[in-house]
Amino acid sequence: MTVDSAAMLAIARQAAAIGAGLMTTGERGAVQRKSDRDFVTDLDLRIEGAVRSHLEKETPDIGFLGEEEHGTHPALDSGEAIWVLDPIDGTSNFIHGLPLSAISLALVEKRSPTVGVIIAPFLGLDYHATTGLGAFANGRPMTCARPSSLSESIVAFGDYAVGTDADRKNRRRVALTAALAASTERVRMFGSAALDLAWVAEGRIDACVILSNKPWDTSAGVLIARESGALVTDSRGLDHTLESVDTIAAAPTVQTELLALIRGSDRRVISGED
Repeated sequence: MTVDSAAMLAIARQAAAIGAGLMTTGERGAVQRKSDRDFVTDLDLRIEGAVRSHLEKETPDIGFLGEEEHGTHPALDSGEAIWVLDPIDGTSNFIHGLPLSAISLALVEKRSPTVGVIIAPFLGLDYHATTGLGAFANGRPMTCARPSSLSESIVAFGDYAVGTDADRKNRRRVALTAALAASTERVRMFGSAALDLAWVAEGRIDACVILSNKPWDTSAGVLIARESGALVTDSRGLDHTLESVDTIAAAPTVQTELLALIRGSDRRVISGED
């Protein structure tokens, strides 16, 4: 199947705008617990349904995977084109009235994102990218920052783990937070992987460390960050893919230093020093 990237970007932006509109005007509705300290609102479900309906109408031959489906999709594994959606990335922020939440939509082809759209409606921010055509913020081209060192860098850190095995997972996170605090200008935790990645792309922050990799959280942001000139890998420095365990995006000028810091922190955790 041949996909017209320009046409898909237009459709993606329309679909994301529908979701963003609902996020600002719709009633939140009931809040349900999905698992330990992980929640979903009625509005998450309504946004996912509305975006899915629009995409199915405009692109009936392309599959769809939304976060609230709680699973995977055969097209994602096969390499066929598929839309991947997080209806509200930063649901906990949204529930508590914090404006750091966004809709994140990507078109994934051959297991790589080729179109990405992130809209943070409460902040008035609209990001998009298409493979090979650059990244844009509110219609303006954007490039990542070029700090000279980690000591002059603001680094965003992804959420701590919840649910099964959270204590073990958080040993790594807490140790790495401490290492970053000792080496960077500032560490920030915004609570939205989509915004972490978009803000690396825009140069608002210089890197982000997300010790997870769910396709609805990261696909759009990974593409947007890459198209801005940022380097996106896993914590070992390998190119980021759907199979990556974690997601590290950084300005090229500090990537090597950041990855070395992560590896050093991980070694100390494994050896029991932390």
